[in-house]
Amino acid sequence: MTGGLTPYPGAMDQPENRDDSDLLSSLEVIEGQPLASRAEAYESLHDTLARRLESAPGAAHS
Repeated sequence: MTGGLTPYPGAMDQPENRDDSDLLSSLEVIEGQPLASRAEAYESLHDTLARRLESAPGAAHS
């Protein structure tokens, strides 16, 4: 998936007590990157948020 590029730093996999300001800060960092890096960073963020949502207590599993 990384196509030979350096993957986005592990900052997206930080403990689950991140708040909205952390998410906004992450988005600001992503927006400052070149287009190819942004695409990978958004994909990483999406995957991380999806995993957190699926593992949340009371999450519906299909």
